[in-house]
Amino acid sequence: MTLPTSGLITINDRGARSATTFGSAEAAGGNMVFIKKLTASSSGTLSFVDGASSVVLDNTYKEYIFKLNNIHPSSDSDVQLQFNGSADTGSNYNVTKTTTYFSAYHYESDAHSPALGYMTGYDLAQGTGFQTLSTNIGADNDQCGSGYIHLFNPSSTTFVKHFVGNISFSQSDDVQRIDYNAGYFNTTSAVDALQFKFSSGNIDAGDICLYGIL
Repeated sequence: MTLPTSGLITINDRGARSATTFGSAEAAGGNMVFIKKLTASSSGTLSFVDGASSVVLDNTYKEYIFKLNNIHPSSDSDVQLQFNGSADTGSNYNVTKTTTYFSAYHYESDAHSPALGYMTGYDLAQGTGFQTLSTNIGADNDQCGSGYIHLFNPSSTTFVKHFVGNISFSQSDDVQRIDYNAGYFNTTSAVDALQFKFSSGNIDAGDICLYGIL
């Protein structure tokens, strides 16, 4: 089978060896500026609110990234990691959303065939509830979930606010899973706060770091 070449960039090996510099991928894609780290310790929620505790979530940046590191739940009872946005500086987390969601998994024991599929139970159609990020992170001592959310131009008062999320985690029944979700906050009001929580129980451990993209 011949692979398509359209859109591919190749570098001559001799030219690569003699080159003195390549363009900075970081500069091309935008520099990441650290803003705030929140660390969970049996926490019911973790909230990033613009203007509170040195959090910036306004028109300073057109893109924000939330990096989730080793998020561990207190409950092992099929709990979902979730998030929602606020348009009133954290007084309410109920912004209307339309989203899509799919997942891939593989059993640790290899006892069942791996699969990839759309998860109709975790998407929203003009819903105001919390959006699921992961279906079921396990609470065993060695289980956790890590990933990210990109939030684009949350301060816009003209357009809806798009987001893309990706979480890799070990499930309670010893399954490696990766969940993808995307959607938009369907509001022309600025989204100035994001909150993370589990559908039941606390965030036992882990941290979330917020970055702005120049």
